[in-house]
Amino acid sequence: MIDSASLLAVLPELTLTAGGLILMLVAAFGGDNSARLVNWLSVLVLIGAGLALPCSLAHGPDAFDGLVRADAFSAFAKGLIYVAAAAAILLAPRFFSVGGRPRPEYPVLILFAAIGMGMMVSAGDLLTLYVGLEMNSLASYVLASFMRQDERSSEAGLKYFVLGSLASGILLYGSALLYGFTGTTAFDGIAVAMGDGVSKGELFGLVFLLSGLAFKISAVPFHMWTPDVYEGAPTPVTAFFGSAPKVAAIGLTVRVAIEALGPAGLDWQQIVIFVALASILFGAVAAIGQTNIKRLMAYSSINNVGFALVGLAGGTPAGAAATMSYMAIYVVMTIGGFACILQMRDADGKPIEAIASLAGLSQSRKGLAAALAIFMFSMAGIPPLFGFWAKFLVFDAAVASGLTALAAFGIAMSVIGAFYYLKIIKTMYFDEPTISFEAKGGAVENVILTACAVVILLGYLLNPVLDQASAAAAASLF
Repeated sequence: MIDSASLLAVLPELTLTAGGLILMLVAAFGGDNSARLVNWLSVLVLIGAGLALPCSLAHGPDAFDGLVRADAFSAFAKGLIYVAAAAAILLAPRFFSVGGRPRPEYPVLILFAAIGMGMMVSAGDLLTLYVGLEMNSLASYVLASFMRQDERSSEAGLKYFVLGSLASGILLYGSALLYGFTGTTAFDGIAVAMGDGVSKGELFGLVFLLSGLAFKISAVPFHMWTPDVYEGAPTPVTAFFGSAPKVAAIGLTVRVAIEALGPAGLDWQQIVIFVALASILFGAVAAIGQTNIKRLMAYSSINNVGFALVGLAGGTPAGAAATMSYMAIYVVMTIGGFACILQMRDADGKPIEAIASLAGLSQSRKGLAAALAIFMFSMAGIPPLFGFWAKFLVFDAAVASGLTALAAFGIAMSVIGAFYYLKIIKTMYFDEPTISFEAKGGAVENVILTACAVVILLGYLLNPVLDQASAAAAASLF
């Protein structure tokens, strides 16, 4: 049933929809000359959607007869999504201005992707889950191939589309199996049906559903698209892929596991533990030989997804809270890291992606080298940076759940994973310069990477707020 209270629950999505449609008309009539205006207005629309989040919570947890959840968990995830989306929009104009003009369609596509991601983390039904996921995916396919004149970008978009369609089919098949064997698509109804024991049909549906979600979070063994898409897509798009959709997919996975598949905990926990172990191991080892920094960040994202799933594996409120805290810190590290990568330009202003080109960066761009070193140390989990706290939270939750061996494995792999982060720092500070970097970075990039670096350095001051928000988000699922 549609009523005013239910519409209030989806006010952030309505704000994004109205803003996206209006800005699409502005882009159509204004052409490429309207790109700057559309960019800033898109950020304002995202801010408006963020301000609407408290209003959506006033309705209560369920809207549209349970199709949508408007709770603390969805609000927490949406806040992260909107921040990451706004950063991806602000980082883009300078990149796209090299060799051409910024395109006004870019921020509009991100707004529509944000609508889908908001539906994903608010889903209370398999139908809402699938619609939100596909809305995000359709915009993402176009974003990956946004630079039509670039062969790598077109290839990235095609690969993402083909493999994404396969994953969507797998997820849809799993949803159909769960509906067939439980008689409902609602998360609450599926949980009730599984409370009497998990049949073989339900188990198969569970496996297919989690397999489809594993593709969306780029977890092993469904990671194959990630390095190619990260490398081929425009760098601002890669920054977007590495942050906002990751939060949405992890948030959706947490909600499905806890709310829909909660009674089948012993079954899905085995899958999550395997995926976490495989992602941590593969991400740590495969990144070692990379020479392209965007491909390295792709394997780093696979590795980090594994760490985030360590928190979920326990199936406890503390574990779910740790996973969402991990994603909040991961978003800051990722946005900051890509803000640094966007400043990797030669003297002519053309983007550079080779790790070897960072040689001697500490001599020519001291501030940029220091910021990138902060993000690399933080991703490696080295104290006292904020990335250490993220890993501590998920390992602590795993140990509290009795998964001590999983936590020990994760800690051991952190040491291996630290190698390729430290390799970048060694290249910047100890190798002889090979090329001349651009003398000065963009103002917006500098502001964003400075803000992210400050958060990573002084993030422990935010712990009370982050812990309280993530605990409230996790509690709403249980």
